[in-house]
Amino acid sequence: MRIAIPLVEGKLSMHFGHCEEFAIIDVDDTGKNIISKDVLPSPPHEPGLLPRWLAEKGVNVVITGGMGPRAQELFNQNGIRVVLGAPANHPDLVVTEFLEDRLQIGENICDH
Repeated sequence: MRIAIPLVEGKLSMHFGHCEEFAIIDVDDTGKNIISKDVLPSPPHEPGLLPRWLAEKGVNVVITGGMGPRAQELFNQNGIRVVLGAPANHPDLVVTEFLEDRLQIGENICDH
């Protein structure tokens, strides 16, 4: 599985579309551990670009604090699962907790 975490100042971004970069994390879902991690700069903001860009990178899951409904729909169309309401923690911790079913999920903080 390949998970994308939008980042601001090295931690999960609470607003998906406002991130500076993405942690792209490959995981062994059987062993529930991180295999590798790359941090890539976010491409220039353009409506609909990020779902395609992350799909091209083989991402299966996006974990973020908040995301608008249109972006969620575009990720769904690209076969990418969206997990909303995650806390602004270090991406390794977010992914580890997600894999261990311990990630504390709250409300989608995006209201548009």
